[in-house]
Amino acid sequence: MSDDAMKLVVVGAAGRMGQALIRLIHATEGTTLHAAVARPGSAFIGKDAGEIAGLGPIGVPVTDDPLSAFLHAEGVIDFTTPATSVTFAGLAAQARIVHIIGTTGCSAEDETRFKAAARHARIVKSGNMGLGINLLSVLVEQAARALQSADWDIEVLEMHHKHKVDAPSGTALLLGQAAAKGRGIDFGENSVRVRDGHTGPRPAGTIGFATLRGGGVIGDHSVIFAGESERLTLSHSAGDRSLFARGALQAALWARDKKPGLYSMLDVLGLSTR
Repeated sequence: MSDDAMKLVVVGAAGRMGQALIRLIHATEGTTLHAAVARPGSAFIGKDAGEIAGLGPIGVPVTDDPLSAFLHAEGVIDFTTPATSVTFAGLAAQARIVHIIGTTGCSAEDETRFKAAARHARIVKSGNMGLGINLLSVLVEQAARALQSADWDIEVLEMHHKHKVDAPSGTALLLGQAAAKGRGIDFGENSVRVRDGHTGPRPAGTIGFATLRGGGVIGDHSVIFAGESERLTLSHSAGDRSLFARGALQAALWARDKKPGLYSMLDVLGLSTR
């Protein structure tokens, strides 16, 4: 480990993403695992983070005290729950450190709190940390801008594993927002999340969502542009959870020398059009 290695905290350390992050940080030059945090009452409290992640002992015990974990750290990587991420954002703001948020299912109120925390923390938040999906979002925006006619309907289809608790996925919403931006329309007023019963004809200009859940699917997403006589489909499949971990680590290193603010993965990847 070099002296200038970025000191990172993994929260939700006992979960699948937490374990993937611990393994990746341990293997990546320029980063070091400063602390690992699990929820209070977890059976993993006090155990070595490396052993939990299948690495063997690395000398970092899992704690349930984020305040002490953030002390002297440079960044925290967070794939937890909305309420927990809001709490961590406040702590990251106090500590003036980087906060990478991959948590999905956040409310408008949660987003407001993240913006407030970003006055002091460097926050990178995204519904998906992967390069492929963020590139896909740019292509979706371009396609939606090109296919402005009401004859072209937009549908977002996503499938995830049976344990996922929010729907539509954060990635599906990210893609829907990209389509709305391309069309120049308000996303909230034009997204259709549920269809049931006698719905009548599909309202022109809306962005529809379909959600599938089952098995161990990491994440499949498609955006369908359906015309009267042709159909364009842009899609992405995630084969391994580590791609999200790699994106999150890239975001942390990118944000290390940035000014406080709320950023997205498009900023990290140089794909932002704002």
